Amino acid sequence: MRAVGNELAARLTQTVRALDLDSRGLPMDRAHDEETHLARMLLAAAWYQVMARNSYGFTDTPLYLAAMEDPVGFTLARLLELPHQDMVDDVVHQLYLATTSPLETLRTRTRAEDCTGGPTFPGAQITADADLVADGLLVDFKSTKHPFARGMSKATANQLLGYLLLDTADHYRIDTLGLYLTRSAVLATWPVEDYLDLLGTCRRNLTDLRAVTADLLTNCQADAIPYGPDEETKVRRLLDRLAPVIETGHCPVCAQPLPDSTGRPRTYCTRWYAQRSNSLRRRQSPAAWPPAR
Repeated sequence: MRAVGNELAARLTQTVRALDLDSRGLPMDRAHDEETHLARMLLAAAWYQVMARNSYGFTDTPLYLAAMEDPVGFTLARLLELPHQDMVDDVVHQLYLATTSPLETLRTRTRAEDCTGGPTFPGAQITADADLVADGLLVDFKSTKHPFARGMSKATANQLLGYLLLDTADHYRIDTLGLYLTRSAVLATWPVEDYLDLLGTCRRNLTDLRAVTADLLTNCQADAIPYGPDEETKVRRLLDRLAPVIETGHCPVCAQPLPDSTGRPRTYCTRWYAQRSNSLRRRQSPAAWPPAR
């Protein structure tokens, strides 16, 4: 598998260069047979990626099963036969959708030097890589069949926020967060401030948020649950540093100015925030909480 994987990597590099995929002067897509061959290689590479990222499901991949069934006959040609034609067609179809999508518009209005594929965050002391940063827009690609059947998941919302906070040195100058849905060719974007609004973030200074995130991840193993007695104390201490200072006349939940009221002075922005305060009260003990109603 290692030998064939090295052959695959070399073939992919050769193909990308031969097709000149980086050229902004050419269309996004190539000839159908070229795209089909490339899709087969990318699907095969995805099975290797399973092993690199999380080996739990690797033994169920066609790659592993074929290599174990016939180690001697396992060649690059055999590997590229494994992806089912329906899978190949699905990948190629997603590419064709992209050629007339907002992703093509983004490609047209940006320069190659302003785009970074697979950006990493070395200063954050954690292994993480996003999908694309294009001139300040961080885009994560989602290929699930029904990405928002029930709205954006909490995991997806936190994923985008996590990438924003991991850029501790502001290397990519991210000012907008976005999701590209490959099966519907939709690009949804939010300016950073609007995105923080949607999440109900009280403390808005990104430098402070990033600094606390970096402290939280110091000496913390990626993908491990950092909750022993000592770790929990550390986390609580860091969260206390993030507690916003909420001035009089501001909602104690969202920290935004309270709307004007002609009657009894308001304590919360909305009824929902008043109800939300009770659940937050059970989790935290901020000194500035007003009396429960």
